[in-house]
Amino acid sequence: MSTQDASAKALTGKVALVAGATRGAGRAMAVELGRAGATVYTTGRTTRARVSEVGRPTETIEETAELVTAAGGTGIAVVTDHLEPEQVKALVERIEREAGRLDILVNDVWGGDHLLEFDKKIWEVKVADGLRMLRLGIDTHLITSHYALPLLIRNPGGLVVEVTDGTSEFNKSYRGNLPFDLAKTAPHRMAFGLAEELKEYGGTALSITPGFLRSEEMLDHFGVTEATWRDAVEKVPHFAIAESPALIGRAVVALAADPDRARWNGASVSSGEMAREYGFTDTDGSRPDAMAYFRDVVFGGKDATAADYR
Repeated sequence: MSTQDASAKALTGKVALVAGATRGAGRAMAVELGRAGATVYTTGRTTRARVSEVGRPTETIEETAELVTAAGGTGIAVVTDHLEPEQVKALVERIEREAGRLDILVNDVWGGDHLLEFDKKIWEVKVADGLRMLRLGIDTHLITSHYALPLLIRNPGGLVVEVTDGTSEFNKSYRGNLPFDLAKTAPHRMAFGLAEELKEYGGTALSITPGFLRSEEMLDHFGVTEATWRDAVEKVPHFAIAESPALIGRAVVALAADPDRARWNGASVSSGEMAREYGFTDTDGSRPDAMAYFRDVVFGGKDATAADYR
């Protein structure tokens, strides 16, 4: 039996907060945690009544919560701007009041892609956009950890997942925009620091990245759907290694269900690496390892194809 099968309902009775669960990896992590039986608080700024600065009304936190419940868990949507300390404080107080515990914290807040301009020097980047990316990618995570961790450490075995873009090894290469580079490197150090702070409470913290993610926004960008995503490979060959958001969701479930997860404390991991380690697959039955593919083939010049890394 694979870990994927064994983890079914493995998180019954557990309570998770997925901060930034409106779409993409955040939504998938929330849904997969629900599929494993957890109660999941899904937060974000886009609701059926209001759209955030990201400008995508097509995905909402209410819909994410409904998907969590439909998958077999309990989804609870709470509109939260994680840059507003009082809102985050109220969120955690609500979790404490309703659930009495917090076992899993997923810091996935981002929402800065619309501000990105690659291959521009720092003096060419708009100052306001650069600072906003840092606030969205760093301040939100720090604020959420500040308020949520006192509840999480009440019970030993808590898990904190810092979600970013690229492993620490991958991010040794410059990411083409200095504020973006800083925003996506910081979660590795956050996980390292949180790992030290949680040790005495029996908690585990790590950072994780998806590979080439087939998020809703990415599919729209390429003019394809989840059913037709391979049609984009002709124009963007490296998209052949793309993974569904479910893969990182299954990675987080595997980590949360692993009684020996402390071995990952402070580590930087990828969804593909976790799929190999725990034996789960993507929705199509494959096991894409985008980080290894980019390391070996794209940057390393190895004579191989994406199929060799699925």
